[in-house]
Amino acid sequence: MNRSELIDYIQHNYGVEPETPWMKYPEYIVFRRKNNAKWFAVIMRISSKKLEINKNEEVINIINLKAPPELIGSLRLKDDIYPAYHMNKEHWITIKLPGRLTYDELKELIEDSYRLTA
Repeated sequence: MNRSELIDYIQHNYGVEPETPWMKYPEYIVFRRKNNAKWFAVIMRISSKKLEINKNEEVINIINLKAPPELIGSLRLKDDIYPAYHMNKEHWITIKLPGRLTYDELKELIEDSYRLTA
Protein backbone atom coordinates (compact mmCIF):
# COMPACT_ATOMS: atom_id res chain seq x y z
CA MET A 1 0.00 0.00 0.00
CA ASN A 2 1.48 3.34 -0.97
CA ARG A 3 1.08 6.69 0.81
CA SER A 4 -2.01 7.95 -1.05
CA GLU A 5 -3.77 4.56 -0.84
CA LEU A 6 -3.08 4.49 2.88
CA ILE A 7 -4.47 7.99 3.40
CA ASP A 8 -7.61 7.07 1.44
CA TYR A 9 -8.00 3.83 3.40
CA ILE A 10 -7.77 5.56 6.79
CA GLN A 11 -10.13 8.36 5.79
CA HIS A 12 -12.71 5.97 4.38
CA ASN A 13 -12.57 3.31 7.11
CA TYR A 14 -12.16 5.50 10.19
CA GLY A 15 -14.07 8.60 9.09
CA VAL A 16 -11.27 10.99 10.00
CA GLU A 17 -9.57 13.73 8.02
CA PRO A 18 -5.80 14.09 7.80
CA GLU A 19 -4.28 16.97 9.74
CA THR A 20 -1.04 18.76 8.94
CA PRO A 21 -0.04 20.27 12.30
CA TRP A 22 3.47 21.41 11.36
CA MET A 23 3.88 24.29 8.93
CA LYS A 24 7.54 23.37 8.46
CA TYR A 25 6.55 19.82 7.42
CA PRO A 26 3.39 20.04 5.28
CA GLU A 27 3.77 16.42 4.14
CA TYR A 28 3.57 15.09 7.72
CA ILE A 29 0.02 13.89 8.29
CA VAL A 30 -1.65 13.01 11.57
CA PHE A 31 -4.83 11.01 12.02
CA ARG A 32 -6.70 11.43 15.31
CA ARG A 33 -9.60 9.58 16.85
CA LYS A 34 -12.78 11.66 16.82
CA ASN A 35 -13.81 10.79 20.38
CA ASN A 36 -10.61 11.79 22.20
CA ALA A 37 -8.33 13.51 19.62
CA LYS A 38 -5.51 11.03 20.28
CA TRP A 39 -3.21 10.25 17.38
CA PHE A 40 -3.44 6.73 16.02
CA ALA A 41 -1.39 7.18 12.84
CA VAL A 42 1.31 9.58 11.66
CA ILE A 43 2.49 9.52 8.04
CA MET A 44 5.81 11.21 7.19
CA ARG A 45 8.52 11.49 4.58
CA ILE A 46 11.97 11.14 6.08
CA SER A 47 15.51 10.26 5.13
CA SER A 48 16.17 6.53 5.16
CA LYS A 49 19.27 7.30 7.25
CA LYS A 50 17.00 8.21 10.17
CA LEU A 51 15.96 4.56 10.33
CA GLU A 52 19.44 3.33 9.43
CA ILE A 53 18.01 1.43 6.49
CA ASN A 54 20.99 1.99 4.25
CA LYS A 55 23.86 4.37 3.70
CA ASN A 56 22.15 6.09 0.79
CA GLU A 57 20.11 9.08 1.75
CA GLU A 58 16.81 8.56 -0.01
CA VAL A 59 13.50 10.04 1.07
CA ILE A 60 11.02 7.38 2.10
CA ASN A 61 7.42 7.33 3.30
CA ILE A 62 6.67 5.88 6.72
CA ILE A 63 3.73 5.44 9.05
CA ASN A 64 3.96 5.40 12.83
CA LEU A 65 1.39 3.22 14.59
CA LYS A 66 0.77 2.36 18.21
CA ALA A 67 1.23 -1.35 18.96
CA PRO A 68 0.80 -3.57 22.00
CA PRO A 69 4.07 -3.37 23.99
CA GLU A 70 4.26 -7.16 24.28
CA LEU A 71 4.33 -7.43 20.46
CA ILE A 72 6.78 -4.62 19.66
CA GLY A 73 9.85 -6.88 19.73
CA SER A 74 8.40 -9.51 17.42
CA LEU A 75 6.95 -6.90 15.06
CA ARG A 76 10.40 -5.31 14.66
CA LEU A 77 11.71 -8.65 13.41
CA LYS A 78 9.57 -8.23 10.28
CA ASP A 79 11.00 -6.57 7.18
CA ASP A 80 10.22 -2.84 6.94
CA ILE A 81 9.14 -2.46 10.59
CA TYR A 82 11.46 -0.35 12.75
CA PRO A 83 11.67 1.21 16.20
CA ALA A 84 9.39 4.23 16.18
CA TYR A 85 10.76 7.37 14.60
CA HIS A 86 10.16 10.35 16.91
CA MET A 87 7.72 8.43 19.12
CA ASN A 88 7.88 6.29 22.25
CA LYS A 89 9.68 3.14 21.11
CA GLU A 90 7.96 0.99 23.75
CA HIS A 91 4.51 1.71 22.35
CA TRP A 92 4.97 2.72 18.71
CA ILE A 93 6.47 1.24 15.54
CA THR A 94 7.50 2.74 12.22
CA ILE A 95 6.62 0.99 8.97
CA LYS A 96 8.22 1.79 5.61
CA LEU A 97 5.78 2.52 2.77
CA PRO A 98 5.38 0.84 0.44
CA GLY A 99 6.94 -2.10 2.12
CA ARG A 100 6.87 -5.84 2.36
CA LEU A 101 3.87 -6.06 4.68
CA THR A 102 0.73 -7.35 3.04
CA TYR A 103 -2.31 -5.12 2.71
CA ASP A 104 -4.06 -7.20 5.38
CA GLU A 105 -1.12 -7.02 7.80
CA LEU A 106 -1.00 -3.25 7.49
CA LYS A 107 -4.77 -2.94 7.95
CA GLU A 108 -4.56 -5.08 11.10
CA LEU A 109 -1.79 -2.89 12.55
CA ILE A 110 -3.81 0.26 11.82
CA GLU A 111 -6.82 -1.28 13.55
CA ASP A 112 -4.66 -2.21 16.57
CA SER A 113 -3.37 1.35 16.78
CA TYR A 114 -6.88 2.76 16.56
CA ARG A 115 -8.09 0.43 19.31
CA LEU A 116 -5.10 1.12 21.57
CA THR A 117 -5.73 4.86 21.46
CA ALA A 118 -9.35 4.57 22.63
